[in-house]
Amino acid sequence: MALGVSYHGEAYDGWQSQPSGRTVQDRLELALTQFTALDGISTLCAGRTDAGVHGLMQVVHFDCALDRPETAWVRGTNRFLPPDIAVQWARQVPHSFHARASARSRRYAYVLLESPVRPSVDAGRVGWVFRPLQLEAMQQAAQALLGEHDFTSFRASACQAHSPVKQMLRVDISRRGAYWRFEFEASAFLHHMIRNIMGCLIMIGSGRRPPGWMAEVLAAKSREAAAPTFSPDGLYFLGPVYDESLNLPTRTPAFDWLP
Repeated sequence: MALGVSYHGEAYDGWQSQPSGRTVQDRLELALTQFTALDGISTLCAGRTDAGVHGLMQVVHFDCALDRPETAWVRGTNRFLPPDIAVQWARQVPHSFHARASARSRRYAYVLLESPVRPSVDAGRVGWVFRPLQLEAMQQAAQALLGEHDFTSFRASACQAHSPVKQMLRVDISRRGAYWRFEFEASAFLHHMIRNIMGCLIMIGSGRRPPGWMAEVLAAKSREAAAPTFSPDGLYFLGPVYDESLNLPTRTPAFDWLP
């Protein structure tokens, strides 16, 4: 079975299971165990998210011998989940399907509030910058990230990826009122990669660095060359992209909530 899962990550220590039990994976697997009355259901996800990061369509797969309608998997599992985690859809998939390995690319969005005053009603759901940002400067800087590169400069020291070489397929930057939306699509992402890129984009957008600085940081292949890691609050995992033949959903209703 494959599930599409959405979650508000503020209360959790990230996606991946930990001894604390305070992760999205821990809560999902507990709910699946309670729903199925089976022990040992283990899920594999399309992309692990950090503490405080949100998911609009995380995709997981697992093996289970139970034969139940797809709607039953959704409603039954959600019965045992907390309010800030919800299964959005369920699909039977071929045995060859793998939530991570079958993904052709992955998508993230970062939502940023530009305001002299910190967030309140959307605290924990958006990043925040109090300096005015320049769209053209950030768009120019983002061009340096497109294509296949060694992204070591944007890689956390704890990253477990086998290679820092990834292909950035798309970077879109737009504004709606006081809110900025940065959308990224790549073959895969390194640990803290987007948050480190965001730190650089904001320095460029606020005029503290020129647009050409992004290419210099990328070429340096050193984490020390880049800006500090930016807040996880406004980061959303939009989900993986699979081959159309699998006929899996590409979005959830939460997509319409983001600016």
